[in-house]
Amino acid sequence: MKTIKFKTNINCSGCVAKVTPILNNEKEIIKWEVDTNNPEKILSINTEIETPEKVIELITKAGFKIEEKH
Repeated sequence: MKTIKFKTNINCSGCVAKVTPILNNEKEIIKWEVDTNNPEKILSINTEIETPEKVIELITKAGFKIEEKH
């Protein structure tokens, strides 16, 4: 398992509610959280997914901006 961090524009509880079913239904995602208090709205994901592209695709389809944080 590894942790991947992303900068997003998921900035409120309504936005978190919108991505919750998407992320919770992805069996390779073990745990996730969004720090909406951080100016970069950091999404942290503990996952078995090997590449960040799958997470980027899921969040983009939900209508949010996302990029891997290096």
